[in-house]
Amino acid sequence: MTTDTSSIPARPAHANGPGGRDDRIRGRALGLLVVLCGAAFLEGVDIAMFGVALPAIRADLGLTTGQLQWVVSAYILGYGGFMLLGGRAADLLGRRRVFLVALAVFIVFSGLGGLASEPWSLLAARAATGVAAAFMMPAGLSIITTGFREGPVRTRALLIYAGIGAAGFSIGLVAGGLLTIFGWRWVFFAPVIVSVVLLAFAFPLVPKPEAGATRPPRGRADVAGAILVTGAFLALLTAVEQSSHAEPLVTWSLAALSILLIVAFVGIERRASEPLVRLSFLRRIPQLRAYAGAASLAAGFMGFQFLVVLHLQEQRGWNSLVTSLALLVLGIDAILAPLLTPRLVARFGLWPVTLVGLVAAAASFLLFLPVTDEWAYAAMFPSFLALGLAFTFAYGPLTVAATDGVADEDQGLSGGLLYTSFQFGAAIGLAATSAVMTAAAADGVEPIEATRLSLAVPIAASVLGIAAAIGGVVASRRAAHTR
Repeated sequence: MTTDTSSIPARPAHANGPGGRDDRIRGRALGLLVVLCGAAFLEGVDIAMFGVALPAIRADLGLTTGQLQWVVSAYILGYGGFMLLGGRAADLLGRRRVFLVALAVFIVFSGLGGLASEPWSLLAARAATGVAAAFMMPAGLSIITTGFREGPVRTRALLIYAGIGAAGFSIGLVAGGLLTIFGWRWVFFAPVIVSVVLLAFAFPLVPKPEAGATRPPRGRADVAGAILVTGAFLALLTAVEQSSHAEPLVTWSLAALSILLIVAFVGIERRASEPLVRLSFLRRIPQLRAYAGAASLAAGFMGFQFLVVLHLQEQRGWNSLVTSLALLVLGIDAILAPLLTPRLVARFGLWPVTLVGLVAAAASFLLFLPVTDEWAYAAMFPSFLALGLAFTFAYGPLTVAATDGVADEDQGLSGGLLYTSFQFGAAIGLAATSAVMTAAAADGVEPIEATRLSLAVPIAASVLGIAAAIGGVVASRRAAHTR
């Protein structure tokens, strides 16, 4: 077990405040949390702000709707496909090392993406940036979960961290619109500037392993497992995207290939000395609920974002600035999540608050369902507000639920599975939404009606998340009664 962050001074707990505990974070620990929150915010912004920039990228590079979704999906593929390897690498190689190297790689390829002149180079840069994020994010999360003492201090740190990350998703929509005014390439260059600042502060603040600390276990990284799971992810994504316009044989062949690769992945994990995922870990029902909730939240958000941006810009003719201002209310979680969510979790528990968030997501999509070309902004506002509240109440508690009770040596793995769930859900939600819209357009359906039909994907995703959250509420109440 690696202990490279076990000595972070998060302020001793003593009899001070409710329950005799002090969950305040100060000094060096606060500086570290700011850096890690900055990385989480950057990752959320980097995914979301491309949504508003998509029409400008399409106009410049001449992409079809199917190709356009790959601008986002290429990043998500690299991110989700290598997330498990990234989480395990953090456990095996050291969290500080993995975090710093991944952040540096993120800077390089984000800059190269801004210089791309052809679709293939743009997509390649996005995929590489996603791979860098796949190593950076679970390393950052495990630095928190192993470095802050389990209890109120760690819970507060995690909720702040996740809340800031969720704010990145919503604020990214606004930032993307503002940057696109100066050219879509700035959605690549702006993260480079932020990343350089974060890297400069990360070197002194992310702690080195203590002298005499237990060294990370030596073992071979499960590269074969990472390649197989990435291939399965790619095959499934392509099958969903192609289902709207390709021959059924192509779609079903890709789906079958995805299943075969998953079967091969399971076989390798059973025999590997250092498996990417210990299959026994996947029997942890509380964590599985958190992963399911995360996937549903991301699927609904990405599909809805895709539809709304295309509706506002291509169907109604709004420019990127007006679109970003219209979506500004989604950033309410940047204010509420760090301040309100920790108090609600302390009062009501993780899963009841998560359930409220996932219900708010479903409400957001249902409120947008009657959309017409004549709708005023006031008619859209409740839908956007509900989605901002969904991230306020669900994102942070899902992060805590995914890491709660997990041993230090498995924190990287659990973080990797959590972020894989987010990215898998986002990619499938986006691909499925794009497929429905493409199929509707091919059938001659009016654009506004195609938008309404495509909302079935976010709605279905939110229903699955609500079911997982209800299971968590029931299980937590049973556990409380047996104590």
